[in-house]
Amino acid sequence: QVQLVESGGGLVQPGGSLRLSCAASGIMFSSYDMAWHRQAPGKQRELVASITIGDSTNYADSVKGRFTISRDNAKNTVYLQMNTLKLEDTAVYYCKASRTWFGRFYWGQGTQVTVSS
Repeated sequence: QVQLVESGGGLVQPGGSLRLSCAASGIMFSSYDMAWHRQAPGKQRELVASITIGDSTNYADSVKGRFTISRDNAKNTVYLQMNTLKLEDTAVYYCKASRTWFGRFYWGQGTQVTVSS
C-alpha cells in the first residue's frame, strides 16, 4: 500500500520559516519524481516545487529564492524548506510522487500551512 505522509505544517508569522516533510512508503522512492503542490481556499491546486530522480529542481515563480525542495532517498523523504513566508503562502500543501512513464501518480493527504500575524 502506497502512503505519502506530510508533516511540518502549522501557524507561522509573516517572514517566518517552516520545513515540510513527506515520508513515502510502498514505492521505490528513488524511482519517483517528487513535488509539492498547494491549494488555497477557493483556488486551484498549483505546483510549488518539484525534484526529479536526478535531483533537478523546478520552482513556481512565486516561491523562487524563498523555498527549497530536497530529497533523501535513504529516508524515502522529500522536504520543502520555506523561508520568508508570506500571507499568500497560506494553503494546504500536498506531496506528490510521479512515475510518469508508467502512469503512476500518488498524493499525500496534505498539511495545512497558515501564515498570519
